[in-house]
Amino acid sequence: MTVERINHVVLWVSDVNRSADFYCSVLGLSVVEQHGEDKAFLRSPVSPNHHDLGLFRAGATVGAVPGGPGMYHTAWQCDSLADLVGIRERLVAVGAFLGGTDHGATKSLYAEDPDGLEFEVMWLTPKETWVEGRQPFGPLDLEGELRRADGGSGTGNGNGGR
Repeated sequence: MTVERINHVVLWVSDVNRSADFYCSVLGLSVVEQHGEDKAFLRSPVSPNHHDLGLFRAGATVGAVPGGPGMYHTAWQCDSLADLVGIRERLVAVGAFLGGTDHGATKSLYAEDPDGLEFEVMWLTPKETWVEGRQPFGPLDLEGELRRADGGSGTGNGNGGR
């Protein structure tokens, strides 16, 4: 027996409506279920799940300390490099963008939500490009990746015309 994949993530947040607005505007999620100001469930328009993200109102207690035990971040996958560019633009516009990293197997953006919770938005490179063992690691040149992946076509679909 084994698990297949992550189905959804639930976050404790200080303001459910503010967080829902944020994730809807920057990641394109929509609210599929709302329970007043206490809970909201959001879904991607291309997801087969009932919800991908749950937002629960946190109490007054302090959450995890950065670098201490607890979850570091969630990672959201998009379908193309062009999608990654659009999401980066939205993250920059709302002041949430932290930076980008080329992990070899993924091209990743890092951001934080209104509560300072870090998350990743990434594009998974084709499996045949992965390096066994340790993946290359460095700064992300998203525009350069777009040019290489599309062979200069400018389509931004990230599949190199395959």
